[in-house]
Amino acid sequence: MQCGFYSCLCKLIMEKITLKCCPEASGTRLDTYIGENTDFSRSFAAKLCDEGRVTCCGRVLSKKYKICGNEFLELVVPDPESIEAVPEKMDLDIVYEDESVIVINKPQGLVVHPAPGNESGTLVNGILYHCGSSLSGINGMLRPGIVHRIDKDTSGLIVAAKTNEAHLSLTEQWHSSKPERRYIALVHGNIREDEFSVDLPIGRHRSDRKKMAVTPDGRSAVTHVRVCERFGSYTLVECVLDTGRTHQIRVHMAHSRHPVVGDPVYGVKKEEFRLAGQLLHAQTLGFIHPVTGEKMTFSCPLPDYFERVLKVLRSR
Repeated sequence: MQCGFYSCLCKLIMEKITLKCCPEASGTRLDTYIGENTDFSRSFAAKLCDEGRVTCCGRVLSKKYKICGNEFLELVVPDPESIEAVPEKMDLDIVYEDESVIVINKPQGLVVHPAPGNESGTLVNGILYHCGSSLSGINGMLRPGIVHRIDKDTSGLIVAAKTNEAHLSLTEQWHSSKPERRYIALVHGNIREDEFSVDLPIGRHRSDRKKMAVTPDGRSAVTHVRVCERFGSYTLVECVLDTGRTHQIRVHMAHSRHPVVGDPVYGVKKEEFRLAGQLLHAQTLGFIHPVTGEKMTFSCPLPDYFERVLKVLRSR
C-alpha cells in the first residue's frame, strides 16, 4: 500500500475508502491529511470527521486528530449531492482520446465541473455528452472522471479518466507530483533573473476565504519559473509545477511582485489590455498512461487573445 492512495474502493453508492498512512505523515492534522491525499477538500474532510464518518480500528476520530503513521483510516462518504452533472452538447477541443483517458484543451471562461448554483455549462457536462457513460465514477455525480482542475479563466490542457482504474492511476500520479505541467504566463514587471523557483506554502487567505495566499501553515507549493521573453514592463514566462495547489502560479507570481496579467483576484487594479481573465495557459501536460505505462506528453498553442497581446508588445 502507498501513503495517501486509495487502497480499497467499495461500492460507490455509499462510498467506503481505506487510507493507509505512512510514517512521514506523523503529526499531520486529520482533515488536512485527508484533503491532501484524496480528491476531497479539507472542508469536506472536516465535515466527514464532524459527522463521525472517519474511524480507525472502530474509533471515531476528530478532525483535529494527529496522524501517528502506519494507521488505517476508514472513510464512509455519504451519497453524492442530489444534483448531478447532465450531458450537454458542446464543442470540445479534444487533443487525445482512447478507451482510458481523454485530454482536452479547455478554453478560458469554462468551469471544469458543476457545483451547487452552477450545475450546467461546464466541461464535465460536455465530456459526459461526448463520452456517454464512459467516465470514471469515483468522484461521484458532479465530477465524473475529473482527476485535476484548472481555474475557470485559465486555458489549456486537462485530462479526464474514462475508467475507475485509470482514475486511480492518474490520481496516484498527481498526489506524488509525477505529471509534467508547464504553463505559459504573461506577468507584470521586468524579471531580471533568467530562472528562479518559488518554494512557499499556500493556504487560505486569513481574511478572504475565497482567496489563497502564501501562509506559514499552508501546504507545500513549488513553482519553477523560466523567462521566455521580455517586453520592458511585461515578461513572458514558463512556469513548471512540482505541486498543484489552488491558484498556485497566480499566488506565487503575485507574491513575487509579478502578478499574472489580467488576473482579477491577485493582479493589478488597472490593466492596459481589456481581458476576460488572466493570461495563463496550461500549454504542456505529461503523464504515464494508466494502461500502457507509456510516458505521454501533449502540448497546445496559446489562445488567439493571448497571441494578440504578445503581438502588440512585440511591435513596440
